Amino acid sequence: MKPKEIRELSEPELNDKLRELKAELFNLRFQGATMQLENPMRIRQVRKDIARVLTIMSEMRRAAK
Repeated sequence: MKPKEIRELSEPELNDKLRELKAELFNLRFQGATMQLENPMRIRQVRKDIARVLTIMSEMRRAAK
């Protein structure tokens, strides 16, 4: 997910997206533990997406003050 796409989302949408990404990361880790993970690079992508969402949420909070 691109930062530009994330910045277009509202705060409730960002919270939903963060929940979705964390759930996906959990599922990917579970698949990795059971040797069913098809694309190990997806874990890295999801972790970076979570970091992007958290960073943009932080930027929005700072800008609102």
